[in-house]
Amino acid sequence: MSANPPPNFRSDVEGLRAVAVLLVVLAHAGVPFAAGGYVGVDVFFVISGYLITSLLLREPFSIRRFYARRVLRLLPAATVVLVTTLLAARLWLPAIRLGELSRDATSAAGYVANLRFAAIGTDYLNADAPPSPFQHFWSLAVEEQFYLFWPLLLLLRRRGPLLVAVVLASFTAGVLETARSAPWAYFGPHARAWELGAGALLAVSGLRFRSRILGGAGLVAILAAALWFDGSTSYPGCYALLPVAGAAAVLAGDCRPLAARPLQVIGRLSYGWYLWHWPILLIAPAALGADPSLPLSLLLSAAALGLAWATYHLVENPLRRHPGLRVRPAGALGLGAGLSGAVAAVAVAVALLPHPVPAGAAIRDLRAEAAHAADPYAVITRTVRASRATRQLPANLTPSLARVNADKARVWADRCHVEAPATVAPDGCVYGDPRSATTVVLYGDSHAAQWFPALEQIAVRHRWRLVSLSKSSCSAADLRLWHDGLKREYTECARFHESAVARIRTLRPSLVVLGSSFNYRPVDTGTDESAQWQAAWQRTAGTFTRMGARVAIIADTPYMGERVPVCVARQARLKRVNRCGSSASAALRGPAQRAILATVTGVAVIDPVPWLCTDFCPPVIGNVLVYRDSNHLTTTYAQTIAPLLEQALSWIR
Repeated sequence: MSANPPPNFRSDVEGLRAVAVLLVVLAHAGVPFAAGGYVGVDVFFVISGYLITSLLLREPFSIRRFYARRVLRLLPAATVVLVTTLLAARLWLPAIRLGELSRDATSAAGYVANLRFAAIGTDYLNADAPPSPFQHFWSLAVEEQFYLFWPLLLLLRRRGPLLVAVVLASFTAGVLETARSAPWAYFGPHARAWELGAGALLAVSGLRFRSRILGGAGLVAILAAALWFDGSTSYPGCYALLPVAGAAAVLAGDCRPLAARPLQVIGRLSYGWYLWHWPILLIAPAALGADPSLPLSLLLSAAALGLAWATYHLVENPLRRHPGLRVRPAGALGLGAGLSGAVAAVAVAVALLPHPVPAGAAIRDLRAEAAHAADPYAVITRTVRASRATRQLPANLTPSLARVNADKARVWADRCHVEAPATVAPDGCVYGDPRSATTVVLYGDSHAAQWFPALEQIAVRHRWRLVSLSKSSCSAADLRLWHDGLKREYTECARFHESAVARIRTLRPSLVVLGSSFNYRPVDTGTDESAQWQAAWQRTAGTFTRMGARVAIIADTPYMGERVPVCVARQARLKRVNRCGSSASAALRGPAQRAILATVTGVAVIDPVPWLCTDFCPPVIGNVLVYRDSNHLTTTYAQTIAPLLEQALSWIR
């Protein structure tokens, strides 16, 4: 804390900043009681709306001066963190991620990171993919997007009703979006603007009660939210009201404990600590060759606070207080453009510079061998057994790590595989021979869609008409499901099922091939789940057999411990690629559902596990990378085992 605080400085607000950043850091460090510490971001939003609006109301308004101040306050430290993180990622993170991370960094520098993460469907609270070290920049982007329009609203004469309307509309959008799309609810500016607006309205109203009871109650509300909420909370939605109201109560009241000197120091460094802690938590364990743990995370968080102190004194203050930049808004804005451009240039360099992954010699091409073998089953199962000992990637790895993200069934690009919001089965989606008298339908979720490349290959060979209908996280079994991301019943799945069944009925299929993940849970948890799944699969099978179709169910494929391409890129350097595999007992989900399928009448059950595992499921089989993430087959491997699926479906001909 400076010896001479600036006018209108409030020590309780500085302390509230400290509480907010502590909650975020503790949550990200994995402290068990702070799982809901993400509410610290909501507190930051309220503080920002309050302070910035107070400043705008207190001083003569100038657009150029306002944005120049924002540039000097935010961009220098952010640029240092972005560039350092990019270089650290280049050194210690798998090369396969560098293109994606470079795009993340560029979006962060342009203050559109939230839009990028929402668009690619990142779930901040329940991320399956490795999180981006730039992901925390989403909140800074939301703030800057808010300040693109808020200052202009303050210029209006009759601004009060309009400001209230904006806040209410945004809150409503946040509640509705939480039920519809978790990524857009969390990252969307339209769903978060009300939180900044709440602080701004408090500033516009001028309300200040100086009540210790009010301030103390607000602090308790914030801490209660952090202790009560966790990753399963349907957030933000209505739940965000608790930390937002708590922050507003602290700002309107008086909370003396927040003036404690340690909180003042942390509050002053809160921006830098927020910037540094996340990339350090993600990258440092890889740099140290250590597994993440709570003690290590706490130590790294403390190191991030030290970096925040250095950044504050060596970067933030010198530029913010630079006399030439303070009085010349054009200079500050030019500096901002230059800093953003510098980040973009470093990002491009990191993405494009060669970063080879060590590999051994080329080996025989498994796909070609299986395609021409008299006994493809013997070839595949023999190679599965031998691949347990794979320590190096073959030079002819297919797909390559650089191309694996694109190696998925074309039904995604053709929009024949639809995402969570969709409720209607798509039209078209006809492959193979459109004029064939034999129609085969592939139906289910993404674990059905992963079989499309194999089934298309078979359809072309036998001149079948193939129709593919699939939807994310929507089991082929006719059962009301819970959606963990939406944190509610997955009603869109039930509606899609009705639409898809109606479409399939018009197709008069000879065969319906069903595929589904076994990693779901029903809405009704009060009755026996096994009985529910048995009845659901029987209903689905009966629906299609009554149409005159034969039905085949492909049992679920393994789930690996992490994203396989990322893991093998990392372990290839240490010649221990097989560490990215998993025991079959750990990788196979839903053992009860596997057993249930054998009891479903009128269907043929195809078990693909022998094509993928013995008692161990290798990440690379022969020269083929098996998974494009943690649980979906690459197109290449699906095509490699197409002869085995063809044998399993031989009874249709």
